[in-house]
Amino acid sequence: MKKLVFLSALLALVSAPALAQVTDFDPTARDAVVEYGGPDNVVIETDEGPVTILAEIAETPEQRQRGMMWREEIGDNEGMLFDFGEVRQVNIWMRNTLISLDVIYIREDGTIAKIIAHAQPLSRRQLRSDVPVASVLEIGPGRSEALGIEPGDLVRHDLFGTVDEEPSEPVEETETESPAESTPGEDG
Repeated sequence: MKKLVFLSALLALVSAPALAQVTDFDPTARDAVVEYGGPDNVVIETDEGPVTILAEIAETPEQRQRGMMWREEIGDNEGMLFDFGEVRQVNIWMRNTLISLDVIYIREDGTIAKIIAHAQPLSRRQLRSDVPVASVLEIGPGRSEALGIEPGDLVRHDLFGTVDEEPSEPVEETETESPAESTPGEDG
């Protein structure tokens, strides 16, 4: 019995610091490690044609809170897609974000509601969606204009149920060899 009490006390002492670390975790701290989902292809249907952004997915409170903080660069066709889990008005700020970003607010149906280009780094100013949205896509500064992304464009991603399974161009039927005529391993 004494061994059981001793082991329980020892386990409580060892677990207390680990538990404290979990409850004291600050995802916005510079040295915090936050893992994101994805990356996923996010396709935006613009007037100039489809644009593909390779986006990390921020869907947990910690991931959304951390966002793009402390990053020093972002690739031309890279970004982060924030899934808020509900439709609501959203406020974004750039605290601890070292680079300027374009902030794209997306409605539940996948249409772009609003774009704030060149959001100021390190700012605590609230960047408001002004309308209820389901998501935000953050991309590099000026990329919205460079890629022809505008309000009203459709964003294709599983989050919005807008993933197009069909090819955008009709596929012409061609003659193919019958299975008996083809040889396995050859391209025909």
